[in-house]
Amino acid sequence: MTGGAARIAGIAFGLGIATFAAYQQFKLPVVLPVMLDSYDYDRTLAGGFMSIYALAGLALSVWASRLIERQGAFGPVLLALGLGILGNVVTLGAPESATVVLVGRALEGAAFAILAVCGPVLASSNASASQLPFVFGLIATWIPIGQLSATLLAPVSLATVGWQGLWWLAVVVGVLVALAALGLERHDPSLLFPARRGGGGLRSAPLTAGERVSLVVSGAVFMLWSGQYFAFMTWMPLYLVEVHGLDLRGAQIGYVVPVVLVASFSVINGILMRAGIRLGTLLVSAMVTQALVWWLIPHVDAGMLGIALVVVYGAGAGIVPSSLFGTPSAILGPGRNPAPGFGYIMTARNLGVLIGPVLIAEVSKAGGWNASAPVFATITTVCLGLALLLAARLRTH
Repeated sequence: MTGGAARIAGIAFGLGIATFAAYQQFKLPVVLPVMLDSYDYDRTLAGGFMSIYALAGLALSVWASRLIERQGAFGPVLLALGLGILGNVVTLGAPESATVVLVGRALEGAAFAILAVCGPVLASSNASASQLPFVFGLIATWIPIGQLSATLLAPVSLATVGWQGLWWLAVVVGVLVALAALGLERHDPSLLFPARRGGGGLRSAPLTAGERVSLVVSGAVFMLWSGQYFAFMTWMPLYLVEVHGLDLRGAQIGYVVPVVLVASFSVINGILMRAGIRLGTLLVSAMVTQALVWWLIPHVDAGMLGIALVVVYGAGAGIVPSSLFGTPSAILGPGRNPAPGFGYIMTARNLGVLIGPVLIAEVSKAGGWNASAPVFATITTVCLGLALLLAARLRTH
């Protein structure tokens, strides 16, 4: 491969490992109704099957970012793939035990935490300055594409080998990704270790006080936004079954709509950033729509207006993360290694993922599904205020 082609391979690998990590996480919600019916898990504990990913992320994201900065991504990627394979095998061994499933998901979560930092760092650090805004948009697609993959594969798996097929597929893909990492490392080690790239690589300079504050604010926005988004996406299939009376197939189709919108608007947002629209402006505009949707949900019945709200929500949910994934590079500036910045925002994001699914489970048990809307409307409104502060700070960097 030529230099340009090799860098594109590095971008693709970063996006690929992040997407695989998202598939691992989201293969659960699309078959959760079947697993609840088969094994009768407690609902709060079932929410923990998603939230445990975030707990692992809280413990490992900063460590992973520092390790990548010092040693490159090759070793961490192989470690993550090994942990993910082990976690899938553990769950397959005793799915009737909620404790065993939680342990298996914890191992998968550790793998996710590492890949969720490695992927965006490799994609953004291998991109040229002209490619970077568009790559920001692509980086944000790793979650919806991972979700979409799991959603489309779930019916095939359930119709043939059961929910277990999604877990066995994760084992096979994990092995194939490890082989791809070995191939890249042999061809050009700098693709997985940008600090060693010719010409001095990317600088790893200490963060200034202002940069730390901006990263903390960016992380706070990501934390609050991720809490409501992952709560929504974790329980949406079961909500559609219990509240709107859809069968599992219908719920899976309904689940796909916002996911496709998120992926589409993530790419569109990258195009808008490349066209010169400020990252902060896009972020604030999207947060306004997200807050409005949550405030309106209790007053809208299922129908055309309800579908319109889902479309608006999906559009905003594509713009927000693609903007936030751009903040480390925007705050640290060109030529700086973005790994420390991703450590900050991914730790905060994982805190939101930890709390959101469990919170909505508790709220729904106490007051029904509709009781969750005012809670998340309030959270998203606070998030909007922080997004305004972040947009102001981004103008100074």
